Order: sequence, then structure tokens, then C-alpha cells
Amino acid sequence: MTDLLKTSLNRRTVLQAATVGAVGVSPALRALVHAQGSDAPEKKEVKIGFIPLTDCASVVMASVLGFDKKYGVTIIPTKEASWAGVRDKLVNGELDFAHVLYGLVYGVHLGTAGPKKDMAVLMSLNNNGQAISLSKAIADKGAVDGPSLAKLMEKEKREYTFAGTFPTGTHAMWMHYWLAAAGINPLSGAKLITVPPPQMVANMRVGNMDGFCVGEPWNHRAIMDGIGVTANTTQDLWKDHPEKVLGTTAEFVKKNPNTTRAVMMAILEASQWIDASLSNKMKMAETVAQKAYINTSVDAINQRILGRYQNGMGKTWDDPNHMKFFNDGAVNFPYLSDGMWFLTQHKRWGLIKSHPDYLAVAKQINQVDLYRSVASAMKINVPKDPMRTSKLMDGVVWDGKDPAKYADGFKIKA
Repeated sequence: MTDLLKTSLNRRTVLQAATVGAVGVSPALRALVHAQGSDAPEKKEVKIGFIPLTDCASVVMASVLGFDKKYGVTIIPTKEASWAGVRDKLVNGELDFAHVLYGLVYGVHLGTAGPKKDMAVLMSLNNNGQAISLSKAIADKGAVDGPSLAKLMEKEKREYTFAGTFPTGTHAMWMHYWLAAAGINPLSGAKLITVPPPQMVANMRVGNMDGFCVGEPWNHRAIMDGIGVTANTTQDLWKDHPEKVLGTTAEFVKKNPNTTRAVMMAILEASQWIDASLSNKMKMAETVAQKAYINTSVDAINQRILGRYQNGMGKTWDDPNHMKFFNDGAVNFPYLSDGMWFLTQHKRWGLIKSHPDYLAVAKQINQVDLYRSVASAMKINVPKDPMRTSKLMDGVVWDGKDPAKYADGFKIKA
């Protein structure tokens, strides 16, 4: 470790010890610590884009609870209308960071589905907590999960339409994977469209799609409004799957390393805070439900974040694998294998034409060393291995060891 980094981390530790997690930091102490040396954030005010989804919560709460000020920055959460808008504003510098889809960052880095720019994944923001909803109209005909949907599509032939939120993003990949696992080819057997998350429920209400994959609270909102049912949660597809990340451009990290570290620390502390208690989760739900953020009722958010699920057809259950923001640090580590998985699916579905160097691309994007240094300074657990092994809903194991073989090994693909 360099002397510069040691000094920087020591100052951070002093500051944390002095504040003991309190939001009201002495302005004099803060000014002293940040003015003393090279760890002062280069940018004092940062814009972080977000889409109205429950998993924007750590960005919002870092700002609302003042964790950002504790680390010498001011976070301005900026509500965006679509993932394409987030992408464009990140690329052109209107946003400094974003709560963003994992696969979107990888798509921009490779120039898939839009402009090409070197990107950075700083940390994961959440695991789990998305879902696949089917319209009440087809659920009433018996299509309530993948296999029964396949039967209905075989019996009543027409064009069936399903929505994701961005071509290279997580929801599009979950929807593709789920359909294929049920034997439905998402490219030739169905129509896939892109709809921004807050517009999903309204589009299903007017019959624009038969199903969608999106983050909460929009799946639960579809049930509350009587227009959709939950066929599967995404944690059914892949327990503790990667979802949103804190993303930025590689250029921003290079020019503003201290700002980047400060923002990561603030959001990590907010992530810890959310997962620390039920009362914190309820407070978070009340906050993010407000018009400035998600703009929905609190009861659309506060059940599923506690793992209390219903499917809209009479079934209720407690899901231990609900949306997690911290989970003792397991959520936030930017596993290389997580990023590589999205690339395998981009290849599987023809979004990229040839196999990239999967590991090399993930190492370029995922800032593993930076994350380790920040987490260590905050005494947050860090996994030793940047690869992890998971079994998905179809029984296929993903471990990142042979990504090309994995991408080519699926029966249904482009």
C-alpha cells in the first residue's frame, strides 16, 4: 500500500471514529480532516442519477441522512426518466455517477446498444428484489409461471409481447433467461420491447404487453392495481444475483479518485444502515416513496423489502432472499464473475457477435482494488475471491471459469 493511501485511509478512520456513525459531524472537524491533505474530494458536489425503483434507496438515503457530508461531499440525487437517459448523461458528463443496470455499464464499455465509452463499476448496490409479472388477462387463462405460459402460447397462437427496461440490462436478461428456461425462444417465439420502469404498470393496464420484468415496487404495484401477477421473483432465477451498481466513467474515477472514494463510503454506510434493522427499512420505504423519488404509496414498497410476498393469486410467503443492500458486505463486492455473466448473455442473445475476452473486460470495468481499499478502511468484510459460483433456475452452474463454453452451451440462443 502506498504511503499516500495509508495516510488517506488513516484520516478516514480518524473521521469515522470521531463521528461514530452519527450524521451530525462537527463542521470544524470535517473541514480540518479534508483540508489537511490529498484525500480532499476533488468535486464537493456530485450528481447521481437514479431511476424510480426501490433499489435506488442507498443513493437516496446517503443524501437524506447526511452520510455524504460526513465524507466531504454533497450528493444530489437526480431522478431520470429512462435507462437510455441515464446512459447518455453518464457518457456526456451531465451525471457524475448513477444507480444503474449492471449490463448497461458493460454495454456502454463495449459499444453495444449505444455509444462506446470506458466505464467503471464501483460496487454493487443490491442483490435480488426484481420480479417477472404476467398480465391478469393471461393469468386468468392459466399462464401463471413459465411452463403454463408456454402451454398457453402453444394453445392460443398470437404474438406475445414482453418488456424489459433496457436492451443490455438486467431485466432484459432475466426475461430472456426465464422464457428460455420454459422452452420459449425470446427472439423467435415472442416479441421483446423496452419500457422504462415507472411506465410498466400503465403499459400493462392498456394491454401493451403480456408480461414484464422490472424492479420493485412496480411488480407489487401491478398486483395492488389488479392488472398483473408475480410469476417468479428474480431470486428464484438466481439467488443473490447481481442487480444495480454504482456506475461512472473510467475517466471520472481517474480525474476524481478522492471524490469517488468519498461517494462509495457514503453509499456503503447507507447500505449498512438500511439492512441494519426493520425500522430502518420502514423509514427508507417512507422516504423513497415520496414524489421526489419513486412517487408511489409506501405500502407498494414496504412489504417486499421485508421479504413479505404475495403473488396476486392468493399465495403469500416470506422470502429470506428478498432485496438486500449490504448483507454484511456480501452485496457490494464487484465480483468479476457477475459482470462476465452479463457478457455471456449478451453473446447468447446476439447482442455481441463474437466472444470478447470476458475476464479482461471485467477487470477493466469492475474496480475491485478500489473497492477493497474503501471496504477495508471501513472495516467491511471483503471476499477473497473475485469470482463466485451460482446455480441458476435451470440447474446450470455459472462460475466464470469457461465463459465462452457457458455462453455457447445453451440449447436456446441466437
